[in-house]
Parts: sequence; structure tokens; C-alpha cells
Amino acid sequence: MKILIIQNRMGIGDMIIFLPFIEAIAKKFNTKVDLLVKENSKASEYLDNNKYIKNIIILDRNNKNKKGKHDGIIGSFKLIQNLREFKFDKVFIFNSSLRYNLIARFSFIKEIYQYPLYKKKNQHIVQAAQNFLKDYLNIEVDSNPNIFINDQVVKLNKIKNFSDEYKNILLGIGGSGETKRIPSEIFLKFMELCSEENKCKFYLATGSSSSEQKILKEIINSKFKSFCISLDHLNISETLPYIKNCNIAVCNDSSFSHLSAALGLPTIVLMADTPLIYGSYSPKMFPIIPDGLEDVTHNSKAKHQINPNKILKKFKSIID
Repeated sequence: MKILIIQNRMGIGDMIIFLPFIEAIAKKFNTKVDLLVKENSKASEYLDNNKYIKNIIILDRNNKNKKGKHDGIIGSFKLIQNLREFKFDKVFIFNSSLRYNLIARFSFIKEIYQYPLYKKKNQHIVQAAQNFLKDYLNIEVDSNPNIFINDQVVKLNKIKNFSDEYKNILLGIGGSGETKRIPSEIFLKFMELCSEENKCKFYLATGSSSSEQKILKEIINSKFKSFCISLDHLNISETLPYIKNCNIAVCNDSSFSHLSAALGLPTIVLMADTPLIYGSYSPKMFPIIPDGLEDVTHNSKAKHQINPNKILKKFKSIID
């Protein structure tokens, strides 16, 4: 039996959120599944050790910087031709788009399971997936994603780069949006408070954009310089063993908060400008809400209201 799963949302975080549902389908039918995902999900960099996934097929459309080969009507037919080669028996479509329904039909996939058509508005990212599998397969799935990496790689990384005399803390200081990136002074204040009671090392995870690098440099050039290790020169797969070997993570709502929680790390998520579900869907996540707010969502724009004392309080409750 050949099963295709279509997850067309952008980014690492959304891809990780759907992992429990993808794995539940594979377990239900006792077979590995193929994924159709966007390139910026970077799925191949953290799913190569997932025993439930066979092939990762790249969906090349809606790219910000270039026209993809699957954009438009001609692109859809190219995708159909590609999918026909696999001869899938079933497809599970994690969206409400008629486009993908038609692509599946023209790809000669006999059994098509999909979210209700035209119901995208106000769709809850986790509950919609849970309802989908409950309705069609009568299975209940917990929202608790896991990423698997080679144990030997983790052990060698620990021997080379870590010491148990420190509290090894991942700081996810990057983020895809300016409004989600917490200012360096808030991270620095937390580092100061934390270091008063603990011997700490800080592993700094961020991207390569100029604004992310600015935050990195402000932290690296601080009095904590000798206790900081920058991970920005590594790709995702190279970063994973470092994350796994940390004791705890403090991250913006970014790819690193999703990766660290999925690797089993207690992850404090600093929520400034996105719906709270993105920092609370996993039992390994502990969201911090900005001062003065009871909830957070798009356009909260409250990154300067994250309180480092609240971060420390949550840190102590987890680590002690």
C-alpha cells in the first residue's frame, strides 16, 4: 500500500506540528508514508531518522523569491505527472483546498481523505487535524511531536561540546519575523539573572538575516561572551545534537522552539506576536505571555513586554 500525505503549510514549525498525525496514519496502515511538503519546511534535515516516513517530495510553489515549478495551472499538471509515477493508493490532504483535491484525482489516487472543502477560515491548526483523523480513521492523536536523531551522534557531540558542570541552555534568539524577535537586552537580563544562581553556558541559535545577526552580536559581545557558543554557522541537521544535549531551551516563537520541544527539551517559548497555540501545543512547551496581556495573537506586537523575571521564574520551576 502506498500512502501520500499532503502538508502544504510553510515553515519548520507547521511541519513539526503535523508529525503526530502523519505518524498515526503510518501506524494505522502499518506502512511508511510519503510526504508532499514545501522546501522551506526543511523536512529532510530533521526527518531522516523517522521510521514512519519513506519519501519526501518537494512541493515547489508559493515561494517568496521565485516562481516555482508547481505554480499555476501548468505547475499543477507537472505535479500531477510527478505523483502519477508513485502510483499512490491513498492520500490524506491536511487542508481544505479544492486544488489539491483535483490534483489527487487527476493523479489517479483512488482513496482521497481531506479536510472539509472551503473551510480554511479560522481553522485551528491542531484541532482540525485531530478531528480529521477521528472522523475518517476513528483514531485520537495527542499533540506531542517527536524528532528522532542518532544516539551515537548525540553522545559524540556531548563528549566534544558539553560539560555537566554547567546548566546548558539553548537560546533561540532568531525568528522569521521582526515582531517575533525578542530584543537582546531581554535575553541578556535573563542570562544575568540565571547566572547569579547557576553556572551556565548558552548555545545561541539564530538565522543569517542582518537583524538576527545584530541580536547575536549584541549577546556575543556582552560580558557573557566566554559562556556563549554560537550555532548560526550550522545547518538544521548539524544543530540538532546541540539542542538535544542542552538541559532546557528559551526561545522566541521560531523554528528552534519547535525543534527543541520535539527533541524532548523543556522549552520556554517567548510569545510576542503569534497565536498562543504555537507556543503551547506540545507538553514540552511553556509559553511566556507579555506583561499586560492575557492572550497573544497576530499583531499583538509585544516583544518589548516580555519580562525576564517571568522567564527566570519558569526556568527555576522546570530546572530545579
